[in-house]
Amino acid sequence: MQQTKRILAVFLCVCCLALCAAPTAFSADGGIRNVIFMIGDGMGYNHLKLAEEEGFEIFMDDVPDLLGWSRTRSANNKVTDSAAGATALACGVRTNNKMLAVFPEEEKRETLQPRSVTENAILHGMKTGIVTTDYTSGATPAGFSVHVLSRSDAQSITAQQLSGNIDLILGKKEDAAEQSAVEEAGYRYLETRADLAALRVGARAFGQFGSDIWKLDLPAEAPSLAEMCATAVSLLTTKNPKGFFLMVEGAHIDKNADDSKDGLKDYPEKRANVAEAVKTFDNAVRAAVDFAEKDGRTLVIITADHETGNLYPDGEDGRMTFHSASHTSANVPVFVYGARDLFENGAEMDNTDLVNLVAEKLGWEERFPIEDPVGFVAEPPAPVQETPQSNGNKPVSFLLRLWQWICDFFKRLFG
Repeated sequence: MQQTKRILAVFLCVCCLALCAAPTAFSADGGIRNVIFMIGDGMGYNHLKLAEEEGFEIFMDDVPDLLGWSRTRSANNKVTDSAAGATALACGVRTNNKMLAVFPEEEKRETLQPRSVTENAILHGMKTGIVTTDYTSGATPAGFSVHVLSRSDAQSITAQQLSGNIDLILGKKEDAAEQSAVEEAGYRYLETRADLAALRVGARAFGQFGSDIWKLDLPAEAPSLAEMCATAVSLLTTKNPKGFFLMVEGAHIDKNADDSKDGLKDYPEKRANVAEAVKTFDNAVRAAVDFAEKDGRTLVIITADHETGNLYPDGEDGRMTFHSASHTSANVPVFVYGARDLFENGAEMDNTDLVNLVAEKLGWEERFPIEDPVGFVAEPPAPVQETPQSNGNKPVSFLLRLWQWICDFFKRLFG
């Protein structure tokens, strides 16, 4: 009898320790609470091969949990620009080229605007961030943060970003983002790598870095894209039980591929710059995936808004070669880390589908596109008031009750 009691006691202790150590499920599907959505602007799969030909080891080309393909286009053209591409990815809506997060139908956009995944994250109490090597008013960061008719309207883009309740916006200096306006809006104004490193949890920040931050070899005062990504993740996750949504863009794959010199589509300097931009973005991907693997509750999605350069093998040596100096309608890759059930491996999907895969993983009931009145600004929900009875944490209360039950059981068992 005593041996049976000892075995039972050990078994109950092991069960209790396992329950206490088990991670809390934060979403309806069993655990994803953070999303890092990464966009290699202009990046087709062959851009990774080009970077490898130029001597770089590319982490993205290792085996991800899933690899799929995204079909791209805009509402008014089979070839999308970055503004319409970002709108599709952020809002689940295909709009016209040059437009940012607005409906393509004129009569509809007079009264309604599509909600972005960033705004929906704010409404769910999540922290949010935008990181880019482009200007902070660039088309891709703007597509995830504002609603304007023209991607060229830097003043309106910046004004909406400053009033949009996003926690972190980091990128290249935009003249429309004056320090006084940034600070008046309640943001810390960042200009250097040291400013970024000194940022404390809970502070909102608007980074305006002056250097070409897409390069691998940077001046000491300039943060790399990987550093900005890692810092944003650290700040957004600390003391934050509701998770975060972070968009990270490597803008210069497109900017370097969307180029011709003396009428040439393919030349050594262009190849070298595109490869460097791919590697810079890849370093940020590695930082994001490293965090996700340690965290265990973070989904990382890497894709592109479009392909640039019509890049494919050519000639007897089979080297990747540019056949265009502009955007194309080619499918772009979708890499996934942190989930094996987001879609069937190798599947093709529309770029507008991705935001709903994010929504499903986060356990949101809403599905995109979501229509809001024009001028709608997402506000975070009021914090829940904790009480001594619940401690604001149902899983902890359950474990305490379980522990009390086990203690009572042992008292009865051993007298």
